Amino acid sequence: MAVDISNLIIATPVAVSATNPVALELNGAEAIARFPSVVTVLSDGSIQFSAPTKGASSKSTRRTRCEWTETQSWTLASAQNHWNRQTMALTKVNAALKVVIAQMHVRGDDSPPVKVFWKKGDITLGFRQTYDQPDPVNSTVLKGVPLGAKFDVSIHTTRDGLVTVTASCNGVSGSSGGLQLDSSWASRLFEFHGGVYNQVDYTDATPADDGSICIISELSLLHD
Repeated sequence: MAVDISNLIIATPVAVSATNPVALELNGAEAIARFPSVVTVLSDGSIQFSAPTKGASSKSTRRTRCEWTETQSWTLASAQNHWNRQTMALTKVNAALKVVIAQMHVRGDDSPPVKVFWKKGDITLGFRQTYDQPDPVNSTVLKGVPLGAKFDVSIHTTRDGLVTVTASCNGVSGSSGGLQLDSSWASRLFEFHGGVYNQVDYTDATPADDGSICIISELSLLHD
């Protein structure tokens, strides 16, 4: 099934311009047309996202990404259920062996409630119960997800702020169990993200060939 990113925004590892080094964000269809080496439509309709470790990043970090994000923000109370489902495979990972693959991000803040990682072959989770909580609580959702293996990963959040992250690979499944957001999140605006976001800072010494690549073969975003 073809993956449609035409109604999503893509954060790329490409600079806005020669004089503006900040990472370019643009519509999915435009990203495919302008930067096919970064956002690539494969023959089966899957989409490959590539993020070299050394590239353009946001103003606040030295970490690169090739991530999709929703164009419309939402509150917990705007729907009974909020779903972010991806079927994907990581074909390459940076030297730190750690990359963000999915997020429930909060508008206007760099401390999201839910961040899902591929870390050294495991799917792990960082969860913040409270808005602006300095450090997330980390846990492992699923062990044994090798490079190249197709896996499913989902974030489900209810209007009451109950979050569940699940993952499955090669017939084995794992779950975070229910994680409760407190009332400090009730008025906040959220967007789901996915793709690859390198968890290593680039330096002048970072090899040009270091980076992360994922292939997304199914993507479903639902608020119902």
